[in-house]
Amino acid sequence: MVLQKALQVFWRNGFTGTGLKDLEDATGVNKSGLYSEFKDKEDLFLESLKHYFSNRPNREILKRQPLGFKNIADFLSSAADQKTQGCFAVNTLREISGPCSGAEDLIETNRKILAKLFEQNLAAEIPKPSSKALAQVCLTFYYGLQAEQNLKKSRSTVRARAKIFIEALQALP
Repeated sequence: MVLQKALQVFWRNGFTGTGLKDLEDATGVNKSGLYSEFKDKEDLFLESLKHYFSNRPNREILKRQPLGFKNIADFLSSAADQKTQGCFAVNTLREISGPCSGAEDLIETNRKILAKLFEQNLAAEIPKPSSKALAQVCLTFYYGLQAEQNLKKSRSTVRARAKIFIEALQALP
């Protein structure tokens, strides 16, 4: 699939570091074929980002019943199982003020979805006013964990950090 192949190139090189030749080589589609399907490189990038968000299986972890800390722990630990360096959305955050600013809305929409899922899981364990604020803390921790993946942290390190974070959440009054 063109989007999946383009996604891998954008993920590795970023938006500004990806050239048309890179996309042609990765997808096996020439320039005219790409431009018949997508308006320009930005359009292909945004469609790749949409594809990424719609195919994130780890998000389903936060929807499992019963809701609670276990789902959050499993979701955070799943970051260790990625074969790529970090989250494509987190990596893209470095470039959203650049030439592909349309990514900002897509990332913000995804961020709100994740925050709501964190909040629902937290609300099953702690009082509601705290769960809303802590959902933002979970989201920030998750994004930080994903950014650290670019430092090539070991799976055991990522899992250990997720475990410590969950233990801290569970220790709250």
